[in-house]
This record gives sequence, structure tokens and C-alpha cells, in this order.
Amino acid sequence: MSGANATRRSVVLKSRPTGEPGAEHFAIREDAVPSPGPGEVVTRTIFLSIDPYMRGRLREQQTYAVAIQPGDVMIGETVGEVIASACPGLSPGDVVAGPRGWQSHCLAPGASLVKIDRAARAPLSAYLGVLGMPGTTAYAGVTEVMKPKAGETVVVSAASGAVGSVAGQIAKRAGARVVGVAGGADKCRFVTEALGFDACIDHRSATMAADLAAACPNGVDAYFENVGGAVQAAVFDLLNRHARVAMCGMVSQYNDAVFPPGPNLGFVVGKAVLIQGFIVSDRPARFAEWRAMAAPWVADGSLVFREDVVEGLENAPAALGGILTGRNFGKLLVRVGHDPG
Repeated sequence: MSGANATRRSVVLKSRPTGEPGAEHFAIREDAVPSPGPGEVVTRTIFLSIDPYMRGRLREQQTYAVAIQPGDVMIGETVGEVIASACPGLSPGDVVAGPRGWQSHCLAPGASLVKIDRAARAPLSAYLGVLGMPGTTAYAGVTEVMKPKAGETVVVSAASGAVGSVAGQIAKRAGARVVGVAGGADKCRFVTEALGFDACIDHRSATMAADLAAACPNGVDAYFENVGGAVQAAVFDLLNRHARVAMCGMVSQYNDAVFPPGPNLGFVVGKAVLIQGFIVSDRPARFAEWRAMAAPWVADGSLVFREDVVEGLENAPAALGGILTGRNFGKLLVRVGHDPG
């Protein structure tokens, strides 16, 4: 096979971080590229996705993301080229996406992978972002929980990120007025000028809560929650009767050793507010549904996305630390290998 006798590089957990994860908590392990068994394929990684939920894998107490143990390979979604296959329907040269590891070469069941149609005119990286798990997450949260209507006010936190940017654009397509919350002037400008949100509030501003209230004079009818903390508190104060809240993430607390106490939710009763958490992996059918819908929008440029690409597998740990503190701008990816074209 192509790459036979080559060395595989893997990022393994060295020790559990108590705060922000960094390079010191991981190690690089090298071994031989494996051969596939029945039903398996070996892929050469092209792109690795970095996502906030990965912080949960590093906790001793498991969250919804399955915890890994010291010495284990870190898990994440990748796009890669098949270099050896014992799986019918997948051949060397095919490009596939799926959940695998932080590795230069991955061994995986072929059934767990999705073959990418190169004729779709979308970059391979998009299948880890706007056409992948983040885009599908946005689609599920907006259509299943928020259900925005024309004329309603929708707020999206982490609005410049991989999930929030798509969630807001979907809400705009439904006719809602969409207000984003992001960190810094550059991100806020991108949200309004490139993504087409009606307004964007800088969560770093000392007047964030007042700014948000001014941007939502009629209150908030639906909220896509990605961050928690002070942003959540400011939005909750503005929720209208029968508002809907899609609880996607709480990145502001992912590095905390002890999670903060929850807010007073007494208003939920009086305002008949729906607050619903959701995990997109529980909805496998939505992935293909979203890709079929969104791929033409990506091709014609009407669905806007931004990517932040880090070079080199060895830099994945630092990238994970960065996404948890907002240092990235757009969907965060690690380029591990070349695009076969």
C-alpha cells in the first residue's frame, strides 16, 4: 500500500490538565502505519478538526464526550485519503470524513466513514466545518429547538465561530432579526459585514449587557447558546414569553475544575420558556440531510464560512487550548497532510 513501512505519528494524552490544556499535557508517539483488517480502511489524514467539546474528553469524570485515559490517542473528526482498504465500497484514493484520532494515519471501520464527493465543489476542510459536525449542529439546534419565525429576534453567542456563524445564517433565512455576540471588533465586524447578521455585540465590552439590550428592543425570542457565563445572564434577562433556548455548549466553563452554580431559573415558569439541550451525534440522519441542503449554498457562496488553519499535527494541543479561550477566528482546523487534488 502507499505509505507502507512509513511511520505513523499520534498525539496521546500525557496528563490531565486542570485548567487550559497545552502541549505539556500531550506527547507524540510514533509507530508503524497499520494494515487494515476485514471491513477496515487506513487513511492518511489531511485535516483534523479542533472543537470545544474535546475538552470534556480530558476530564476524569466523563461528560457527554467519552473520556480518554492517559496514554490514549486523542479522538477527533478528520478528513483523510484512503491508502489501503479491506472494505467494499472504499478504495485507495477515495477521500473520507469521520471520527478518528489525532494521527497522521488512522485505522477505522469503513462503515464509520463518509465518502466525500469531490464533484461537489466544496473544499475538503468544509466537511469538518460548515458541511460537517458544526454546520449540522447549527442546523439541528435552529430547526428543532429555536424554530425562528419571520420578524422574531434571535441571539447567537460565539457568533463568529463554526457553529454560531451557521446558526445565525439559518435564522436569517427564516426571516428573523439576528443579533450575534462575539469577542472583539474584528469578529463583530465579520459577523455583520460578511455573515449578514443585523447586529453584533462585543462580549469583552464593559457595557455588554446594556449594548445587548439596546440591540434587542423587543426582547429575545430565541437564543442559540454556545458560551454560558455573563453572556447567558445578559440574554436570559431579555427573554420574551415563550422564548426558545437551544443549549449547544458552555465553553466559558470548560476549563473550570468545578463548574459554577447555575442561574436562578424561576423566570422559566412565568415566561413559559423552553430550554433544551441537544447533542448532534444523537441525530445521525441530520448530517446527510444538512450536507445535501447546504452544499449548493457553499458552492454558490450564499452560505459564508471562515476557517482558521493551524499547520502541523504537533500543534493540535495548543490549538485546543486556543479554541477554549477564543483565540481562533472561524472554524479551527489542523492541516496534517496534503490535499491529493
